[in-house]
Amino acid sequence: MHLTLMSRTPMEGSVSGLHKSPHRGSSVEFAEYRNYVPGDDIRRLDWRVFARTDRFFLKEYEAETNLRCYFVLDTSGSMKFGQAPGGKLTYAKRMIATLAYIAAHQGDASGLICTSGSSVVEIPPRRNPAHLRTLFEMLDKAEPRGETGLVKALHDLAERVRRRAMVVVVSDFFCDLEPLLNCFQHLRFQKHDLALFQLLDREELEFQFDRPLRFTDLESSMSVVTEPSSIRDEYLRQIKQFLDELRRGCNEFGADYRQVVTDQDYERVLADFLVERASVAAASP
Repeated sequence: MHLTLMSRTPMEGSVSGLHKSPHRGSSVEFAEYRNYVPGDDIRRLDWRVFARTDRFFLKEYEAETNLRCYFVLDTSGSMKFGQAPGGKLTYAKRMIATLAYIAAHQGDASGLICTSGSSVVEIPPRRNPAHLRTLFEMLDKAEPRGETGLVKALHDLAERVRRRAMVVVVSDFFCDLEPLLNCFQHLRFQKHDLALFQLLDREELEFQFDRPLRFTDLESSMSVVTEPSSIRDEYLRQIKQFLDELRRGCNEFGADYRQVVTDQDYERVLADFLVERASVAAASP
């Protein structure tokens, strides 16, 4: 099955493409009629409507444009956690590489931002096929370390990128919730189409540890030895509350939020994402 990466909202690009634009153009897909005003191109008049109504109407069509997609990868220390080799970060790299490949082969521009702590490494969006190799090389070199710098990186992106774009963020989103939701709101205020993949390991969700362990904060040097059974109920309550509030906040701001457990087939996760987006794009006015 041929899958495409579609935006849920109109995009502003520089060349023709698959995605609806907020502007009217002259593509083949009819959008609506509007009244003629002096100075309009009379070649766009619908003479059949004039014959029926004795009034001048112009046909307008949906302009289609290309997509600029920013992939934001959280490379903080917590992304190394996971039962599979490479943890959540390796899973995230595969997702971004797949989506970037799809975007490139449909003529869209992809950029990559890797962020942790105060470190931000960025490749601006480009459309040429050679750019894809550069993006893959940057993904391959990304290593998990330090605290999360996601909130600042997303605020900076919202300030810099004024034209509508698609922003895909792949992270575990383990940071303070209020600042995190504020940066989502900032991106949506700028009319960016925001897609969020929250990656979680099964152990983070179920906390099925059965003996005393030393738990180490992967984003700092803090650690604690505890009996998991004594804190399991409180941990599960806290993680559920955090995830519920995150989901509610994303819904409030119109962000496309998806929770992904890293034992899921990432290809299936992406296929579901792409099919759903294509359906929304096709149904949107």
